[in-house]
Amino acid sequence: MVFTAYFLALLVGIVLGLIGGGGSILTVPILVYVMDVSPVTATAYSLFIVGISALVGAQRFYQRGDINFKVSLYFAIPSLLGVFFCRRWIVPNLPETIQFFELFAIQKNTFILVFFGGIMLLASLSMLFSWKLSATNRDNNFLLIALDGIIVGIITGFVGAGGGFLIIPALLLLTNISMKQAVGTSLLIIAIKSILGFTAELNNPIEWDLLLLFTAFSILGIIIGSHYSKLIKGPLLKKSFGIFVLLMAVAILVKELFF
Repeated sequence: MVFTAYFLALLVGIVLGLIGGGGSILTVPILVYVMDVSPVTATAYSLFIVGISALVGAQRFYQRGDINFKVSLYFAIPSLLGVFFCRRWIVPNLPETIQFFELFAIQKNTFILVFFGGIMLLASLSMLFSWKLSATNRDNNFLLIALDGIIVGIITGFVGAGGGFLIIPALLLLTNISMKQAVGTSLLIIAIKSILGFTAELNNPIEWDLLLLFTAFSILGIIIGSHYSKLIKGPLLKKSFGIFVLLMAVAILVKELFF
């Protein structure tokens, strides 16, 4: 199972390298269902893995000049605060059994995975349907950027996903940067908020061997994927991967809610 997990980590990195994002959404399911890591711990580990992977992925956008550092900071700093707040105070204080009024109750681990499954559904739709937004004539709305950063940060802290599918549309709507810059800028934002947000977990026991190996295989995959990205049609691969993520999301929701 360990070999399978690291092989899947390699595939996650390859997808990230090929299409520039999205692959890291599978990190938590691999950790939970293949490596038997608890959902709370898996979402924490995912912050580190996703953050490092995004940092590596952002490098090629930086080399092309497709990162807006001012927008990155306006989004990343509030987002980081959201991640840190969520990991330090929200997640640790969730009751083991969450009661929804008088309707039903759900276990904390199940709730996290169901919420994550919902996020996966949204991520898959963002891959299947391209954004048709153009922001070149807009003024940068830094107040709304900061508010959106806080919300995305809390979601990231809760489920351990980078949230690129939430960040990119927000950047296109609220700033005047291009699509390429939005993708590159989102990777830097994800790297900052995820890596620094992970520091909220440093007081807890961490399996560094597992975490560093998983991250290393993901980075190796990114390098491989980036090398071959010009040989493969990105849009077709992105839609195919979106269908796979959609099926995974449905499988997680069905398993956690009905079995």
